[in-house]
Amino acid sequence: MFNLIRRDVILQKRQLLIFIPFIAFFIIMDSHPALIFLVASIFIPFNTYAYDEKTETNILLNSLPYTRKEIIASRYLGAIVYMVLAIGVTSLALFALNKQFTMTDIAIGCGLFLLFSAFTFPLFHIFKPGYITTVVLISFILLAGIVPPIVMFLAEHLTAITDFILKLSVSALYTGAAVVIMTLYAVSWIVTNIIYQRKAF
Repeated sequence: MFNLIRRDVILQKRQLLIFIPFIAFFIIMDSHPALIFLVASIFIPFNTYAYDEKTETNILLNSLPYTRKEIIASRYLGAIVYMVLAIGVTSLALFALNKQFTMTDIAIGCGLFLLFSAFTFPLFHIFKPGYITTVVLISFILLAGIVPPIVMFLAEHLTAITDFILKLSVSALYTGAAVVIMTLYAVSWIVTNIIYQRKAF
């Protein structure tokens, strides 16, 4: 399964050359650090899906000595591995360009990436290849623009929920958020696995 994860990097070696300029662009544009960590984390996993969608790699993968569970596991575990690596590289880039960031920014970026992945990974195995990458990218852009205002609106009008959250300690808040996110990620993994097991190639 490690070879499946490594395969994603080998296939994307040319795209990886634009990774640093891609991240540098967001840093220079003075984007929020959490957003920078999010887009950095998305780069490799979603490029892999886009590549596989164009070349119908799943036919090849299913001819190799790997089970379908291992193929899906490599996608979900690989996403976490690449997220950690992307966070490390992005942190160095922010430090080199003298941009301030906190562990909270990293936590928010990682959390948003895992949430976005949990909701979108199954879609790559449901919808017809050739369309889903575009849909996912458009959805990401829309969510990045729409979600913050919605959250602010809900925070102002659902005061009971806001007050409850504000009363929680920082450790309880982070722990609760981590549990919810990891649970959704695990559920997404299970759902994708079921879909992939039943799919014909």
